[in-house]
Amino acid sequence: QVQLVESGGGLVQSGGSLRLSCAASGRTISTYAMGWFRQAPGKEREFVVSINWSGDSTVYADSVKGRFAISRDNAKKTVYLQMNSLQPEDTAVYYCAARLFPTVSTQVIGFKYWGQGTQVTVSS
Repeated sequence: QVQLVESGGGLVQSGGSLRLSCAASGRTISTYAMGWFRQAPGKEREFVVSINWSGDSTVYADSVKGRFAISRDNAKKTVYLQMNSLQPEDTAVYYCAARLFPTVSTQVIGFKYWGQGTQVTVSS
């Protein structure tokens, strides 16, 4: 089992930045790909970014490419999401997820473990 806890969400003005963290406990995540998803009210959960087990392969949703950056520290069992140039349309609950495979995925169904989520609200 892997437990994931997100932190770092909050309220920020348009154009601002936030850094989300995802701390894992239980089994090691060093061999798992990780991902961030988000879900806005009334919408389906959508893919944001995924990183492979070693951190040298990433894939981003077009909507966040060039603004968001994912990274991981396997020794600390933590994954980060740096979010810059935030816009109101980025407002959502952000979820961290772990995949039982080392390679990236963009699909919700590809991830086994999920955190509870952290709210990000961007005001205009």
